Amino acid sequence: MAMGARLFNYLYQFLDSMSFLIIAAVGLAIIFGMMGLINLAHGEYVMLGAYITTLTAKAGIYFPIAVLLGTIGVAIWGGLVNQLIISRLYARPLDSVVTSWGISLIMSQGILVLFGPSLQGISTPMGSFTVGGLSYSAYRVFLAFFAVALLLALWVLFKRTKFGLHSRATMQNAEIAHALGVNSNRMYLATYMLGSGLAGLCGGLYAPTMSIVPTFGNGFMVQSFVTVVVGGAEPILGSLMSSAGLGVINSVLSQLYGTLMGKIGMLVVAIVFIRVLPDGFSGLIERHRLKVRKTNES
Repeated sequence: MAMGARLFNYLYQFLDSMSFLIIAAVGLAIIFGMMGLINLAHGEYVMLGAYITTLTAKAGIYFPIAVLLGTIGVAIWGGLVNQLIISRLYARPLDSVVTSWGISLIMSQGILVLFGPSLQGISTPMGSFTVGGLSYSAYRVFLAFFAVALLLALWVLFKRTKFGLHSRATMQNAEIAHALGVNSNRMYLATYMLGSGLAGLCGGLYAPTMSIVPTFGNGFMVQSFVTVVVGGAEPILGSLMSSAGLGVINSVLSQLYGTLMGKIGMLVVAIVFIRVLPDGFSGLIERHRLKVRKTNES
């Protein structure tokens, strides 16, 4: 294989891995960063989005609209779960972990009862192209650009809108934000719905690329959790930096030693990283900001 084709192959694998981690983890990162909750049902929300997208696409709905319906459907489901269950556990993060795990079991078993052990999937859109004799999916390249655009859109939402201002205020100190007129319960509801909807978006986007089964979300949950832990509490910048770093490790090890070693390498690096920087990339960035601020003040 020519050097140019080999470099493109490495770049393609890196972009594919990074975009997967971004799209899979950003919903979990938002709920964790804004609410301090670990949603162990995240994988099942991804699975629900894949099922809604697949069923609507097979019914004749245009694929992008089917993905949108999957996103909205899971966001609504997340809102219902939040109002009925999660809202009673805002101040009890450990209880919310156990509860969300129970929700995940109910969802996966419910889908198994309703639709059986598998669902006929849909074909991957956009076709493929060839570089250096190797075939690549154009849809995977699209997902890489989409992941970056998604992070930019979320950055604008949280940094340049009233919703983002209120959500960040609630994250930093919910009691003071409430005293200043911010409805913290409403912000938590909106945040949980947004995180759930992004999980559904992930499921819809990756539905054409994987087998549609009740355990569909298992392949997303572990890697999402690792990405969020390495990224820290900052959902946007933390997700970008951790996805890029872990994406490099996963793509290089997968190319050299296989997919299994790529995933093992990610877990090992995540464990070492958290041992050295328990607050993740977000904590490192925040300490740098404080250091710069103190330097400027002095």
